[in-house]
Amino acid sequence: MTTTRSFRPSLKTVLKTSGVAGLAAVMLSTGIPAAITSSFAEPVRITAPQQVPSFANVVDAVSPAVVSVRVQSRANPVSEDASNGFSFDFGGRGFDDLPEDHPLKRLFREFGGPNGGPQHGPNGPRAERGPHGKGGEGRLRPTSQGSGFFITEDGYLVTNNHVVSDGSAFTVVLNDGTELDAKLVGKDSRTDLAVLKVDDKRKFTYVGFADDSKVRVGDWVVAVGNPFGLGGTVTSGIVSARGRDIGSGPYDDYLQVDAAVNRGNSGGPTFNLEGQVVGINTAIFSPSGGNVGIAFAIPASVAKDVVEDLMKDGSVSRGWLGVQIQPVNKDIADSLGLAEASGALVVEPQPGSPGEKAGIKKGDVVTAVDGEPIKGPRELARKIGAMKPGSSVDVSLWRDGKSQSVKLVIGTLPDDKQEAAAETTQPDEPAQPASEKALADLGVTVAPSEDGQGVTISQVDPDSDASDRGLKQGEKIVSVNNQEVKSADDILKVISQAKKDGRTKALFQIQADNASRFIALPIDQG
Repeated sequence: MTTTRSFRPSLKTVLKTSGVAGLAAVMLSTGIPAAITSSFAEPVRITAPQQVPSFANVVDAVSPAVVSVRVQSRANPVSEDASNGFSFDFGGRGFDDLPEDHPLKRLFREFGGPNGGPQHGPNGPRAERGPHGKGGEGRLRPTSQGSGFFITEDGYLVTNNHVVSDGSAFTVVLNDGTELDAKLVGKDSRTDLAVLKVDDKRKFTYVGFADDSKVRVGDWVVAVGNPFGLGGTVTSGIVSARGRDIGSGPYDDYLQVDAAVNRGNSGGPTFNLEGQVVGINTAIFSPSGGNVGIAFAIPASVAKDVVEDLMKDGSVSRGWLGVQIQPVNKDIADSLGLAEASGALVVEPQPGSPGEKAGIKKGDVVTAVDGEPIKGPRELARKIGAMKPGSSVDVSLWRDGKSQSVKLVIGTLPDDKQEAAAETTQPDEPAQPASEKALADLGVTVAPSEDGQGVTISQVDPDSDASDRGLKQGEKIVSVNNQEVKSADDILKVISQAKKDGRTKALFQIQADNASRFIALPIDQG
């Protein structure tokens, strides 16, 4: 009799068999292992729209509100003095030696120039052809063109300051070709905005400003304008970025769009799909001068406030602190003992300014205004600029390794002419002295300044941190860690104390071209 024995495999045998079977399960017939699916989260995926939206309804609604702006300026008549203080030499020949049909001779006869004849004097026939006859103000000539858009039914319209800034007469061309005269109500160079007014009995189609805080990167936009004189041109794109700083001024906060924007689009609107103005086209980035898909628009929130002031007063009144400022980077923050790289570093308070009167000093870092944190110079400039002159404000500072607060009264920001006049009164840079002493660890050689204020950099090691951070020969070091220095020994003493305090960087105030800046240099080398 045969006895049948039941076979029960051990756990070890099962695991081995299962492992082989599992490996076989993920093998292809070719013997190459197949991919094993990982248990990671699903990638980002959204449902695509059924079709690209049409912009026709938006264009139909807003086009009557968009206009072309033509600008004329007066060409002042030249003096009867034939030479006008200039000497002309055309390849060894004087003006009289040129042939009668020479294009340059015709040019000077037309617009005035050497030996241009009595017809170019203030009482000549050319002057009589001007709009004021013998007044001699000069005739109106086309100088620029741009775009604009109505914001009220009674004829107020917005454009760019750079379109109208030098103009004497303005013409607005509607989308049906109607030409109407306009007058300049006000302009603001700091935001590049201007307001014109058309006096006419008709009621104009107008558009409103959007809440640009709701604008997102990737939103559709439509630009309408007058590129190259082609009025009513419509282009579309998306918002490429927000908060762009293109170096045009302290109030830079542009929207970047990729809709085709060219010369002549300046002052024209960029719309959202609801027909509201989200931005005003003002600049393009272009190596060639044409559209490359990078355009910048003034945000509606900035434009709305400025336009209201221009319509009311013809100008914009801004708050003024009166201090030159720069960003705080990580190196500067380390040198000052700040926990994070934020705030606005005071380079120099202007004499007689509200900041100076309140005791703000160079080397201070403005960290907050009325308790609201300041991230950088642009935010400080916009916040102070939006305040009403004469209002009181608390300014939080970081000074000498601790927080302080000062109370001050906001001033009125001077206009461009006042600022230019102030700049011309600043003293020239002193000449470079001869004696020198090396500061090997910093990579610079310095010498005492002739006026006793600071030291002059006579040489910079091209392989040093000083060179990498932009120090140049001829510039002056006026302070280190907010302590005035007059010699290399003074610098070394301040650096030595900073090392004892555990600092790895020191803050250098550099003066050049009538302006100052701060640079942090490492001091823990060697």
